[in-house]
Amino acid sequence: MQKITPFLWFDGKAEEAMKLYTSVFKNSKITAIKYWEEGSPFPKGQVMTGKFEIEGMEFYAFDAGPMFKFTEAISMYVNCETQEEVDEYWEKLTADGGRESQCGWLKDKFGLSWQIIPKALGEMMGDKDRAKAGRAMQAMMQMKKIDIKALKDAYNGK
Repeated sequence: MQKITPFLWFDGKAEEAMKLYTSVFKNSKITAIKYWEEGSPFPKGQVMTGKFEIEGMEFYAFDAGPMFKFTEAISMYVNCETQEEVDEYWEKLTADGGRESQCGWLKDKFGLSWQIIPKALGEMMGDKDRAKAGRAMQAMMQMKKIDIKALKDAYNGK
């Protein structure tokens, strides 16, 4: 059992969110769902809480109305090895109402922020050659979805 578990508050969309997230990421599954009962403050049969796993990490989902919204102050950081992986996550998480942002950030259709970041970005920006790292940073600042080839070209001064 993991010591700390992200707890995500949804407004009537917890089950839909769990289904999306477990379809986007490999090695993921919904592990439990509890529904609101008759006489509760929410419709009977609506998800109250759910547990799901993404790549071995457990999350809780809670459906309890519109009082609280997600902000960019919390985001899910996804390490990617390849451009294909970046493209796949980006496409699936921006589908059906998600929104692109800057520098590898996006919001899914539920308003949860994600960073879809290739490993290569951190390597380039961490280079001891500050001119190369600076060019990679400047290129990244112009992007929404990260383009590894364009980053490498900037990093190499092309």
